[in-house]
Amino acid sequence: MLNVENLSIEFGGLKAVSDFNLTIDEKEIVGLIGPNGAGKTTVFNMLTGVYNPTEGSISYLGESINGLKPYNITKKKIARTFQNIRLFSSLTVLDNVKVSFNYRVNYSLFDSILRTPKFKKEEKLIEDKSIELLKAFSLDTKKDELSKNLPYGEQRKLEIVRALAAKPSLLLLDEPAAGMNPQETLELMDLINWIKDKFHISVLLIEHDMKLVMGICDKIAVLDYGKKIAEGTPNEIKNNSKVIEAYLGEGA
Repeated sequence: MLNVENLSIEFGGLKAVSDFNLTIDEKEIVGLIGPNGAGKTTVFNMLTGVYNPTEGSISYLGESINGLKPYNITKKKIARTFQNIRLFSSLTVLDNVKVSFNYRVNYSLFDSILRTPKFKKEEKLIEDKSIELLKAFSLDTKKDELSKNLPYGEQRKLEIVRALAAKPSLLLLDEPAAGMNPQETLELMDLINWIKDKFHISVLLIEHDMKLVMGICDKIAVLDYGKKIAEGTPNEIKNNSKVIEAYLGEGA
């Protein structure tokens, strides 16, 4: 599904990510881990068009997506969440989800201005689909609340709902458990597995909670100072001396 080869990026002569390689298969959950500042979010930003790589290639479903703008990558069925929550705080929960349908609406500007039957039918369909997604995440009862008024854990869930509304085949989750308590993290583990099976998608996630990563990932790649130092199953990564050293320091 996704094939990344020798991906690198420089900022002012500093190589933030160097020769990164990764493959993701259909319905696979892959973890991307590493110490703070290792380059994980930078990799996400290259995969989603926020940054243009200095070197290397990104192929998705056999097609190069190098240099595409973020909105065009979304059209290719790749969606993401962010390390720092980026909801539209002044919009309702429902409207935050409806935004993701924008790129695939079937009515014209003319239809929207005149509120034609085509426009009304399409908007009703979008609203119904949005509420259906919110219901799956137990957020439908809060559809008319402003997103900024949701508890932190529910804001995280809403970000995932909004990403899923874009109908991705590959979902990128940037620290989805950040700020969650242990019970919420356990629920998130079940939720990610459910998402994979329910929507038949692959998931690439950045996460610092090792219990979550080890509990749900099929394989894990480890970054340190912008370079991949290991890749393997959770059990292989857990016992890898380079990974232990990167997290705990020299001689650990």
